Amino acid sequence: MDARQAGEDALSARIGGDARERLRQARVGVAGLGGLGSHIAVMLARSGVGVLHLVDFDLVDESNLNRQHYFREHLGRPKTEALAEQLARIDPRIEVDIDCVRVDVENAAWVFECERIVCEAFDDPACKADLVNALLTASPDTIVVAGSGMAGAGPASDMVTRRAGKRLYICGDGTTDVADAALYAPRVALCAAQQALATVRLILGLEQR
Repeated sequence: MDARQAGEDALSARIGGDARERLRQARVGVAGLGGLGSHIAVMLARSGVGVLHLVDFDLVDESNLNRQHYFREHLGRPKTEALAEQLARIDPRIEVDIDCVRVDVENAAWVFECERIVCEAFDDPACKADLVNALLTASPDTIVVAGSGMAGAGPASDMVTRRAGKRLYICGDGTTDVADAALYAPRVALCAAQQALATVRLILGLEQR
């Protein structure tokens, strides 16, 4: 048995064959690869999601290292490429598609036309709202899992996942704005974990679509 097959069998043994197959066949888009998106992608990769579509226009810089899933050797490189390399090291079986592009209301539906689940992971509240509205309006089959409120050092109990519409899930405390409070790695990662978990639950059929 080669290493790839051994990894497949190990994951199936851990989560069950049916769950493993559902996740393997899933395709998820991640819009923004900062503190939320980079961790979401890593957690979905470790969960066995078969195809990840990573979208971001930015480069890794020094200010990212306190909360984003990058390392010093990635400084100056496109986030899409740096993260794709990490995911390949986690599981070379994962198919990773990357687009180094700025997503806006004009191109959102086109960029994510192949994904039925998209994780929104932008920093700017206006850009978050634009992406969510664009996808919910122009892509009638797409479910959006968004983040809202992960700044500051508030308690973990404030971080929740709620269904805000038929095709919209929102994770976070819903109030703290990145422009008004510091960003700490544990709290950002908590929000990312909730988004990743909501996505896994959707794939496994544990959330009503």
